Amino acid sequence: MPTLVLLRHGQSQWNLEDRFTGWVDVDLSAAGEAEAKQSGQLIAAAGLELDRCFASVLTRAIRTADLALAEAGQLWIPMDKHWRLNERHYGGLTGLNKAETAARHGAEQVHAWRRSYDIPPPPLPPGSPYDLARDRRYAGVPVPATETLKSTLERVQPYWDERIVPALRAGERLLIAAHGNSLRAIVKLLFDVSDQAIPGVEIPTGNPLLIELDPTLRPARARYLDDARAQVLPAAA
Repeated sequence: MPTLVLLRHGQSQWNLEDRFTGWVDVDLSAAGEAEAKQSGQLIAAAGLELDRCFASVLTRAIRTADLALAEAGQLWIPMDKHWRLNERHYGGLTGLNKAETAARHGAEQVHAWRRSYDIPPPPLPPGSPYDLARDRRYAGVPVPATETLKSTLERVQPYWDERIVPALRAGERLLIAAHGNSLRAIVKLLFDVSDQAIPGVEIPTGNPLLIELDPTLRPARARYLDDARAQVLPAAA
């Protein structure tokens, strides 16, 4: 039975400061490092043996994978990194404090930018300090100026179809270390969650989601390894 573990990175420095992060390469906080290590302990306690890891190209996801796999005694497995697994790009909200942004624009508007399926935040303005045009990891990449969950899914899906699905079909047991929105995109694909329901799906940080798939790669069983911090999972369609 194909096995997939989804792991959202632990708390980052900007999570701690309540700032919109997106594609900015912010490292884990001390609490985030502890969450990653605890994730590895949960993987080990569940007896999970993994064959390959996929991660975004952002440090907080890569270090979460490294810390978790080291704790699980499986740091040696191959890791494939790709920008398509990056967090959603928050456009002009990038770097802003979330509470201050809500006070300025109204909580309802900010909620729509953050949680709707297809309403984008304002684009990143020209000359922003968060412009990634000179970041060599994105050479030749169409870096967005803003994204919705919908557009995040649209750039995650080709990587899912071309790289992850073949590995699952080959029987590899996979870990994907990524972000709240890129992982929600994968959950939407796997569980066939509706556009209306996906904004309500939460992925907790530092809590591995174990999904056992049937031969058609539909979820057969799914559970969070830390029951105390589990979120409600969508029912497979």
